[in-house]
Amino acid sequence: MFDFIKKQSPVRVIALGFALVILLGSVLLIMPFSVQEGAVVHYIDTLYTSTSAVCVTGLIAIDAGDNFTFIGQFILAALIQIGGLGVTSVGAGIILVMGRKINLKERSVLQEALNLDSAQGILRFLKRIFLMTLCFEGVGAALSFIVFVQDYPPLRALWISIFHSVAAFNNSGFDILGNYQNLIPYRDNVMLNLITCGLIIFGGIGFLVIQDVLHNRFHWKKFSMHTKVVITVSAILIVVGAVLLKLTENITWLAAFFHSVSARTAGFSTYPLAEFNSAGLLVLIVLMFIGASPGSTGGGIKTSTFFVLLQGIKSAATNRGEKAFHYAVPSGAFRKAAVITLLALSVVLTGTWLMMVFEPQLRLVDALFEMTSAFGTVGLSTGITTGLGIPAKLISILTMYIGRLGPLTIASVWYFDKGERISYPEGNIAIG
Repeated sequence: MFDFIKKQSPVRVIALGFALVILLGSVLLIMPFSVQEGAVVHYIDTLYTSTSAVCVTGLIAIDAGDNFTFIGQFILAALIQIGGLGVTSVGAGIILVMGRKINLKERSVLQEALNLDSAQGILRFLKRIFLMTLCFEGVGAALSFIVFVQDYPPLRALWISIFHSVAAFNNSGFDILGNYQNLIPYRDNVMLNLITCGLIIFGGIGFLVIQDVLHNRFHWKKFSMHTKVVITVSAILIVVGAVLLKLTENITWLAAFFHSVSARTAGFSTYPLAEFNSAGLLVLIVLMFIGASPGSTGGGIKTSTFFVLLQGIKSAATNRGEKAFHYAVPSGAFRKAAVITLLALSVVLTGTWLMMVFEPQLRLVDALFEMTSAFGTVGLSTGITTGLGIPAKLISILTMYIGRLGPLTIASVWYFDKGERISYPEGNIAIG
């Protein structure tokens, strides 16, 4: 088995690693020590839950608070943490703790998993990731405890706070409050709303951005192009999303801001989305599809991909070069962004069609919302997840898996040619 893994490309190793963790998690979650007495849990539900956790999505077939014991909830939190940091990053961390050295093959896998241009200094960066994660989740848990301890016994409030902080920073919309209520009881609690949004934002902008901001001590002019793009696009999407949601839904500004942030791959909700109208759901679908940023705990096509697409369209329309923040957009970036977006659309639309085939009673907007949420590893739902049949759940599982790894990564798992040696004369194709 180990010899087989060593022969595989970094992309295949990452894909295989995620699949193995999902399967292991599904087995652990169905064990008697994970399931509450009297709860009826089927394997398809634990497989769905494990996939949703490792892919940091948050879509649920069964409620974690009502069906899992403390051990089951702890396993769920561990799966979320592994999925958010990345299977390879956690594996490398374990290797370092054991005192082993990381070889060139393992460094190559880490470079691919962390979306880095070079393997130089990768171990130092990995250690910073673990430290940043510990700091953010620790502060988030401490602040959340102030809220939850008002409604629960201290020990229970502490565990809820830790679980919530892990789920929020890793952009996974799981909760253990029970009764499928998510954060609806705390819709008017400004402190918990802002804490959750802060964890989601920091987890979603990516570790590269956080490191760049800290290294340059918040000096905007010193930030890299990538950091400026991520911060700018993220801020615009949050503000525009909040305004559009407020205009289309009868909710408070706090709720509009919260759902605009949460739709960027987190999946927490303070209002029942089944009560949203089609216009509001469409806003959330667009936000979910764009998602978080590269090198983060979130999914979607990513903010930088969306930005490059806009720059490419602008360049084609104005006949000017692709540039921003006094930098030129890298050559070939638009092509890659267009491929990722097209593949993502194909996954979402194919999944939606299959969902409608197996669940013909669903509205189109509900099926599209569910599949976009699964692909963007968001976790928001209009409430149809628990009633899906096995074929529909398997489609959702596959979509979450593709969304976590990325459609281009999945496509290159099979084979990626080094290039053709033969060139052909250019033909003529009418476009537009």
